[in-house]
Amino acid sequence: MAERRFVVEGPQAVREALPDLLELFADPDGAERHASLLAGASCPVTAVSREVLAAMAETVTPQGLLGTAPLRDVGLAPALAGRPRLVVVLEAVADPGNAGTVIRTADAAGAGAVVLTEGSTDPHGGKCVRASAGSLWHLPVVHGPGTAEAVTALRAAGLQVLAATGDGDDDLDDLIDRGELSGPTAWLLGTEAAGLSPQALELADRTVRVPLHGRAESLNLACAAAVCLYASARAHRRGPQP
Repeated sequence: MAERRFVVEGPQAVREALPDLLELFADPDGAERHASLLAGASCPVTAVSREVLAAMAETVTPQGLLGTAPLRDVGLAPALAGRPRLVVVLEAVADPGNAGTVIRTADAAGAGAVVLTEGSTDPHGGKCVRASAGSLWHLPVVHGPGTAEAVTALRAAGLQVLAATGDGDDDLDDLIDRGELSGPTAWLLGTEAAGLSPQALELADRTVRVPLHGRAESLNLACAAAVCLYASARAHRRGPQP
């Protein structure tokens, strides 16, 4: 990180990061399996042994390819300049696997940005990059603003701000039925253990609970994010209801 670059491991992440890669390393297996990918690289490609690649990698069993890329620093204002219709904000989410999975889910749902507030994991960390499965290169990911700063910017960009919490005042199904998710929306989600902060709940326009129809006590962060994001994505595709 001191050199403002980070490690990109595995063929999926390397493929998505290819235009941005500064250098690329391949062991014999990786070079054989992914010859066409290496042929398309515009950065220097270095052949290394399996042992050298294993020493460079963070995973126990690297997949034959490893690259380095410049940090993808995106500010809050540039991320919202295009007035995205769907954004997810993770408040102080420290688990990199959860954060990366939410980035991937947000990308799949068509979100325009992901915001990781102060106290959240670094999206450039190896586990987060791997969990994002390449989606880190598909949409702006903002890291570090305070919750109040993020909410203020989101509202100024024309988004309603909904806080997903187990004891929310509004039921997600009711908002869907009433057509109240058809407008630009930012979803706030917190950690699985502590949830959202009192400040986030106070700042949000609404607090929303995901209905639990079975006996499960709760959903994990990534599942809750998927439910909320896809509810908004479907509403956006349908448009305003009469």
